[in-house]
Amino acid sequence: MAKLSNMKVAVLAAEGFEEVELTKPVDRLKNEGATVEIVSLKPGSIRALDGKEWSIKLDVDKEVSKAEVDDYDALLLPGGVMNPDALRIDEDAVSFVKDFVNSGKPVAVICHGPQTMIDAGVVKGKKMTSYPAIKNDLKNAGADWVDEEVVVDGNLVSSRSPEDLPAFQDKMVQVFAKA
Repeated sequence: MAKLSNMKVAVLAAEGFEEVELTKPVDRLKNEGATVEIVSLKPGSIRALDGKEWSIKLDVDKEVSKAEVDDYDALLLPGGVMNPDALRIDEDAVSFVKDFVNSGKPVAVICHGPQTMIDAGVVKGKKMTSYPAIKNDLKNAGADWVDEEVVVDGNLVSSRSPEDLPAFQDKMVQVFAKA
C-alpha cells in the first residue's frame, strides 16, 4: 500500500509558479498514492514558468475562495516569483494558508512559497529555509531562518530551491505520512 493512499493534498498556486517546484512534488505525491488538487485564484488554468520562459498550463481543480481546509489533509506551496506575489495579495489565499497552518495539518513549502505564509502571519517562531532572496522577509516576520536544503519544524517542511527537490520530496512524504 502506498504511504499516502488516504491523503488529499491541496496545491495552492497561481499564474507563474515555478514548473518543477509544483510538478515534481505532485508527481511524487501521486506516486505515493495521494489525491492532489490544484487550488488557485480563479477557475480555468494556470501557466508555469520554467526559469524565465512560460511553459505548461495546468487545469485548476478548485478556486481558493471555495476551498475548505477540512477538505484536505496537507498543503503544498510551490515557489516562483510571480506565484506567491499573486497569492499573498489575495485575501482568500492568505486566509486559506493561515487556517491550514493553524489547523496543525502538514504544509510543505519551497523557494519563494513562504511569502504567502508571511502575509498569513504564520511563520513566527518556526525554523524554516527558503530561497535566499526572502531570508530577511522571513526573519523580519519572526521565523528562525537557516540555510539548509530542507528543514522540518513539526508539520512544516521547507526547502530552498529546485536543486533541493529530492531531499524536499523525501521529507514532505515522510511528514505527510505521519499526519
